[in-house]
Amino acid sequence: MRLKDNPNLNEKTWGAETNDFGIMELRVEYRNNPIGIGVRVPRFSWKLFGSGRGIRQEGYRIQISEDDPQFQNPIWDSGDVNSDQSVHIEYEGSSLKSRQVYFCRVFAWDTKGRVSDWQNTFFETGILDFREWTAQWITFDPEKHDRPAETLPLFRKTFESNSRLRSARIYATALGLYELELNGRRLNDQLFTPGWTSYHKRLQTQTFDVTEYIRFGGNAIGITVADGWYKGRIGGHPRDFYGNRRAALLELHLTYEDGSEQRVVTDGSWRAETGPIVMASLYDGETYDARLEKEGWSLPKYDDQTWLPVETMARSNHMLIPQENVPTVIVRELKPERALRLPSGETILDFGQNLTGWVSYAVTGERGTVIELTHAEVLDSDGNLYIENLRSAKQKTSYICKGTGNERYEPRFSFQGFRYAKVNGYPGDVNPEWFTAHVISSDLEETGTFECSDPLVNQLQSNIVWGQRGNFLDVPTDCPQRDERLGYTGDAQVFVRTAAHNMNVAVFFTKWLKDLKADQLPNGGVPHTIPDTLPGWEMHSASGWGDAAVICPWTIYLCYGDLRLLEEQYDSMKAWVEFLRNSGEQEFLRNGGFQFGDWLALDAPAGTYTGATPKDFIATAFYAHSANLLAKSARALGKEEDAAKYEELFGNIRDRFNKEFVTSAGRLVSPTQTAHVLALHFGLVEGAFRKRVEKSFIQLIEESEYKPTTGFLGTPYICPVLSSIGRSDLAYRLVLSHDYPSWLYPVKQGATTIWEHWDGQKPDGSFWSPEMNSFNHYAFGAIGEWLYRYVAGIDTDEAGPGFKHIHIRPLPGGGLSYARATYQSMYGEIVSSWKIANKEMTIEVNIPPNTTATLELPNALQDRVTEQGVRLGEAEGVRIIALHENRITLELESGFYQFQFEWRTSS
Repeated sequence: MRLKDNPNLNEKTWGAETNDFGIMELRVEYRNNPIGIGVRVPRFSWKLFGSGRGIRQEGYRIQISEDDPQFQNPIWDSGDVNSDQSVHIEYEGSSLKSRQVYFCRVFAWDTKGRVSDWQNTFFETGILDFREWTAQWITFDPEKHDRPAETLPLFRKTFESNSRLRSARIYATALGLYELELNGRRLNDQLFTPGWTSYHKRLQTQTFDVTEYIRFGGNAIGITVADGWYKGRIGGHPRDFYGNRRAALLELHLTYEDGSEQRVVTDGSWRAETGPIVMASLYDGETYDARLEKEGWSLPKYDDQTWLPVETMARSNHMLIPQENVPTVIVRELKPERALRLPSGETILDFGQNLTGWVSYAVTGERGTVIELTHAEVLDSDGNLYIENLRSAKQKTSYICKGTGNERYEPRFSFQGFRYAKVNGYPGDVNPEWFTAHVISSDLEETGTFECSDPLVNQLQSNIVWGQRGNFLDVPTDCPQRDERLGYTGDAQVFVRTAAHNMNVAVFFTKWLKDLKADQLPNGGVPHTIPDTLPGWEMHSASGWGDAAVICPWTIYLCYGDLRLLEEQYDSMKAWVEFLRNSGEQEFLRNGGFQFGDWLALDAPAGTYTGATPKDFIATAFYAHSANLLAKSARALGKEEDAAKYEELFGNIRDRFNKEFVTSAGRLVSPTQTAHVLALHFGLVEGAFRKRVEKSFIQLIEESEYKPTTGFLGTPYICPVLSSIGRSDLAYRLVLSHDYPSWLYPVKQGATTIWEHWDGQKPDGSFWSPEMNSFNHYAFGAIGEWLYRYVAGIDTDEAGPGFKHIHIRPLPGGGLSYARATYQSMYGEIVSSWKIANKEMTIEVNIPPNTTATLELPNALQDRVTEQGVRLGEAEGVRIIALHENRITLELESGFYQFQFEWRTSS
């Protein structure tokens, strides 16, 4: 009974009344009640809940209404749809309008005949077509009016509103970073708007619900615009990389109860003046002179007679797009763990955690007192700030007191990468309680956890997450501290799978991949950084870097089942592979063009950053890998002709790889760990040759005394490859090692994020070369994928992507007594936990509703396994599908399970 003849379904069903079955977390394009989206055909996803095992949706119904929360006249009604699909269901109604609120509700029924109640949400579109903008760009040049050039401009406008206001929305963007105020109040918590894109191609616009800010009668809007990525110093460029004029664009739409609308837009009637921020640089910091504050400047009664008229600026709006990415926000606040007093009298605050953000503080000082904070990640052996690795970045904030007492300062348009902050000029004693570190990051939902019985590994997992948190700031940057902070493609692709376990990065990578597609070269090549900060540079498209064009969309598809992203990026993926086909000097090889190689590998020749694995070996291996993933993507999209074409290409590359880089006896010509890792992980050797390469790889690990010699391109795969060839014991040995080089060596040195180098700081306190020595560089944190997918065993299925079908294959070992991972998938929480105690293994798993799972019980015998006290063959929701000498393979329906059996160590 699905009550399909009752379209309102207002009465409670049996399932809803008892909370026995229902829908929760109804999302639109991954988001909860999004405002200002630009997706013209949005998708809807939800999770199911209920009692018992084997919850599976049988059907659903969706209704969408326009400005009608009662759904009296829906603009789209799917009707009853018999389907178990509960993620990425596309809207099929009439074209959506700009600046419109839409209400959505869904109910579903399961295979047991239970019917949910309606679950409601809403979404609101931004300005969908750039031609709808009526505002003008406004700008102000301080130098023309005898103001310092770096001082940030303030823009203001007053307007009147009547009392019957229904809603108010601001649509805004800037050339530079901007902040809005309305009637003296700052709007919401978004930072670094409009984000970072190649601004002449794509410029995001934000939507703000300001209904509660509007007063009857007089009102005022204020805009502050900073250099940011647009005009500031970025990527080795002195300034003005994207443009030399800060500018703002804004429309305020006031809708009244009688249906009338009023617009307030940026135009020549606005007025401008400079404010108290006399310098703001992403690399160098911020200087705030409180003596220059314009108190009340965004209030309607502020006297702006001495302010100056703005300039309007003619500029095409073709690049304007509604916000795509999640916003950057403050995600944590930390107090100093301790204050260190230096003999010089200076104070260093230790926040206990390497982070990305800034420090705010309270101060009482005489007018003109200057307080300066210098930020750094580590201290040297003498206890001083180590700032040489910042290169030309200054990472300083300065505040000049106005002398009124009880002043407070918080930066707004710069960020620093730091754990320590040296305080200079503070009047009186420095009380740590007066200082707060604000951690900023893209607002990503944290979806994964991992823990085990080794506290150092738990700290490693924490370091991985903090590294991601600190570097996922609108784009996936390499580091947050030195004069770089760029969206390197190589770093992103090696880490993307770990990133997707830790946090929901679907929206984040969707936006960034659109940036990649926009900046992709006409011949299909891919810049090293996205957004591209090196246009026209002949050195681009390095293997392992440009392959992000294929690896990242495929990974997001695997983790979220997002077929649309694969479709949208397909031309970009294909262009990259065709670029590779055309760039080699010999057919089916890639042996030309600029290459980074295995960057920062420990087998690098003295004086270089590039490992010993030949560059053409690496380039051809990644060429094959991208061709293979493109073939799989084509198959997933139903492009059968392309799938066959690129499967053939992959086969041809593999054959040529074997002729070029494998001897007739099956030995790789490059005796490096990375060469063996890539050949095995990318499936480039088969049969007897594969066995020979596996044996050689193990020998290399043993000869290195169980230490990695790999760099950026080999390290992410080394442990997964060892586990895949049945040598998890060696993978554990690598991961659990405390000695240099290892993942736990930095942990033992006190690291709280992932280092760029295995030995960024040595035991004697000395450092690696300051030219390239970040202490917050997430690439080597890709080991997190192995912790989730192999130690805990949580994985998805290419045939059921997005964890529609789940694989759980835990691999206990390394002397650990327990490990536990959780992952919030699109369907709900997945849990895999194992514990060894008193020679008994307990494995607990949770399979979310509307999914199934394959579970492998390691070293288990059927007659000795129970599930919550029930014999294995009699347990509800469990089906035995394979019995092996050293494991049992089960098929599970959704639900929580606990298996217990005698633990036998593997032979």
